[in-house]
Amino acid sequence: MQIDASVNYHIKKAAPQAFEFDVDGIIGNLVSPELVETKIKVADMRGRETDLDFQRDGIAFLNHVSTIDQFTDDGEWEATYNAELTGLLQKQIGAKEVIIFDHTVRIDDANAARRPARNVHNDYNKAGAHQRLIDLVGEARADEFERAGFGFVNVWRPIDRVIKTSPLGFIRPSSIRDNDWMDIGLVYPDRFGQILGVAANRNHEWFYRSQMTSGEVVVFNIYDNGGRPHLAHSALDLPGDRNANAPRKSIESRTLVRYC
Repeated sequence: MQIDASVNYHIKKAAPQAFEFDVDGIIGNLVSPELVETKIKVADMRGRETDLDFQRDGIAFLNHVSTIDQFTDDGEWEATYNAELTGLLQKQIGAKEVIIFDHTVRIDDANAARRPARNVHNDYNKAGAHQRLIDLVGEARADEFERAGFGFVNVWRPIDRVIKTSPLGFIRPSSIRDNDWMDIGLVYPDRFGQILGVAANRNHEWFYRSQMTSGEVVVFNIYDNGGRPHLAHSALDLPGDRNANAPRKSIESRTLVRYC
């Protein structure tokens, strides 16, 4: 089964491009690079989850019930949730060590602090991934991780209710060409980072898992120094989203894993 959706692709340009945050010292003031809204067809993997393999495709849709049902601002849930995710990644993708360094709750509401990301992207380019590795473990241990094999892996979960609006969609890695990718800067008042943006290509094969619940997660690759593919992704805008009365709520957890 396929659904209609739209996403915002990046546009290739000769000049450097960037998202600029808190411009002119105004918190929340964002200047975005140019994006182009594009209609796409998206395959529903519900019932076909076993067609995807993390080692080959860089992604897995899994059933995983958490003991945490309230991801509150006080962070009292983090130790328990981190232990759950560590066990999940050790069992499902063969991680020997897991470092969980960020949790982001997103709500698809105009007043939310963090909304779903609506640009087709991947969280790191190669330079950004290697710098983040050093930031997290230091240069000496970074060399150990390089030799052992490491990856940045995200775990995404719905919270509060079934996802019926702006679900998270992915492009099958085998359908992306090298020149579809581009470096996009992240300019903050006190630091600079980079992600990978993606240009439109009619050959992209989009997919998602419909009606995801809090007892389900998607584990997907952001960077891997051993050759496992990474996933371009974006929130999907669906035709009925504007009339929805139950906006998407989700939590994404960013992890660094060592494989040997």
